[in-house]
Amino acid sequence: MPYFGLGVWQTDNHTAQNSVTEAIKNGYHLIDTAKQYGNQAGVAKGIREGLRQTGGNRKNLFITTKLFDGDAGYDSTLHAFYDTLHELQLTYIDLYLIHWPVNERYIDTWHALEKLYKDGLIRAIGVSNFDNERLQNLLDHATVTPAVNQMEYNPLNQEKEIHEMAKMTGIQLEAWSPLGGGEALSDPTINQLAEKYNKTAAQVILRWNYQQDVVTIPKSTHQQRIIENTKITDFELSNEDVQKIQKMDKQKRTLWYDDFYWHNPSDPNNHPESIEVWDDTEEYKN
Repeated sequence: MPYFGLGVWQTDNHTAQNSVTEAIKNGYHLIDTAKQYGNQAGVAKGIREGLRQTGGNRKNLFITTKLFDGDAGYDSTLHAFYDTLHELQLTYIDLYLIHWPVNERYIDTWHALEKLYKDGLIRAIGVSNFDNERLQNLLDHATVTPAVNQMEYNPLNQEKEIHEMAKMTGIQLEAWSPLGGGEALSDPTINQLAEKYNKTAAQVILRWNYQQDVVTIPKSTHQQRIIENTKITDFELSNEDVQKIQKMDKQKRTLWYDDFYWHNPSDPNNHPESIEVWDDTEEYKN
């Protein structure tokens, strides 16, 4: 699995297509999407166009997508996976994640992922947004250990206990929102380090993620930033500077379990979160 890739959360199909194409043209191998984002069709077109323009091979790409919360459960997971495979126009997925741990259903969901993995339709399976309690419960019932736990992870939310458990269990931590939004990018500590290393604030944060052994998938829709975000291997943060960033941790999550209706799926008033819909062209809505 590459340590660096492109995320496409909160982008419509047309924008996702262009971003994925630009990323592949500029050497990206990891592309991360989800049914929840409503842009898998655009990602599919971006993959095809990127490979066409570069003469690349699909086998050199690492495509990640995620199970929609409303599809949690054994049989529904199997059906949803085949729909996703069709929408992405792929014959296999490199990494398939449980997007959020829907209570009372994520164990059965995991068993469905294990079947798809053993059938050779997925190269690796993992989870996203699992706290240590839910992760341990899953491990107690799993025959395949998750390859990845994808979490919100950035200087303002460092999830140190979850990171430690991931290391102990051999699970790779992957960061969504690795740049921490505008607040982290504008933080004085980050900007002082950016000036010191003659790098952008984003490059400093992404380098810090890299030095923490965390896979990162920053979102960008601008060609210049897509290129800039890859320029993190020609410098190294000193231990002192790494510690400065470690001290920025505010345990500040932007999304967590209480933000979702599915927290208690047995509640008769519960309903799954809807798929996000962004302004888009009819080309992708059909």
